[in-house]
Amino acid sequence: MSQRVVSLSLGEVILKGKNRKSFIDTLMGQVKKSLHDISHGKIYQDTGKIYIDCNKEDQEKIIKRAQHIFGIVYLSPCIKIEKNIPSIEEGIREITRETLEENPEFKTFKGDTKRADKNFELNSMELNNIIGGQVLKNFPIKVDVYNPDFYIYMDIRREVYLYTKRFKGHGGLPLGTNGKGLLLLSGGIDSPVAGYMMAKRGVKIDGLHFHSFPFTSQRAEEKVVKLGEIISTYGGPMKIYSINLLPIQKEINKNCREDEMTLLSRRFMMRIAERISEKNGYNSIITGENLGQVASQTIDGLTVTNDITRRLIFRPLIGMDKVDIIDISKKIGTYETSILPFEDCCTVFLPKHPKLRPTIKEMEISEEKLDIESLVEAALNNAKIIEIS
Repeated sequence: MSQRVVSLSLGEVILKGKNRKSFIDTLMGQVKKSLHDISHGKIYQDTGKIYIDCNKEDQEKIIKRAQHIFGIVYLSPCIKIEKNIPSIEEGIREITRETLEENPEFKTFKGDTKRADKNFELNSMELNNIIGGQVLKNFPIKVDVYNPDFYIYMDIRREVYLYTKRFKGHGGLPLGTNGKGLLLLSGGIDSPVAGYMMAKRGVKIDGLHFHSFPFTSQRAEEKVVKLGEIISTYGGPMKIYSINLLPIQKEINKNCREDEMTLLSRRFMMRIAERISEKNGYNSIITGENLGQVASQTIDGLTVTNDITRRLIFRPLIGMDKVDIIDISKKIGTYETSILPFEDCCTVFLPKHPKLRPTIKEMEISEEKLDIESLVEAALNNAKIIEIS
């Protein structure tokens, strides 16, 4: 008799050597947490895969939910059977029958066996022959070893697993295995993608958003919260620290050169990010900056920004083409929200001709005209924290 399960194939997690167990334990904890409201049975691990016992009607829901968990490369609805030839033959007929009922247009197949249990009495070639024999004897379809309509996969482990579907996961590393990061989250295309990419590398993400209310609208902030909600489907619950940058921008506009406005604003953003990171234990700051994309993202511009913080700054998009960034934003579901036409704080007091070759010394001279500490403290004291669960 077969049992329905969902199999989760692990990626680079299984290459972690002596640390593998802690990575897998973290991943299994995240799987359990993500399925808290979906009916399922035992969750267990067997040789590079995690299995979830469940009912047939819950397999699709489990796959859709677990598909967003980093560390998983493939997900499959399986049937689990006992490790003997009669059970294997019956399971092959069962999985083939269901596949052809769902896809009557399928005319060809191929067997693909992986034998993790090397002590099993038959080798992979012999097991593939059993798959072929059972299908050809009982169903009006043919073998095609080059371009089949579907595969019948068989995994020989402590028990036997059969499946014909494989859904792609996001891969990467389990959340939290690489510390915590504070993402500078604007309403644009780039920063949500940067957050997704670092979460995929195991960094637990929270957001820091700067607005210029009332020069920017409430709907602009709502847009950022929506982006945070989408990111949280991959990265779990997150906080967004929302800070009004307008008082700082007004002081810069009044006391400093117009062409330095964006760069000086970015330096204040980094000061605020540094303070929040110190207080809340963030190991890194994450930005969506892309080399040469705008005037503040030249090598010189990034250098004067880096000067402010001792934190490690991750810029995962730094060398990417904009088309590739847009493709990822569409894949993760942030693109349509990112292109909504609401302004962000960077458009306020935007210089006509921004400085392209700034130096740290020039920035420091300009900042002597500003009460940096008071401006940063006031911004932090008026911060709003938005919880996304």
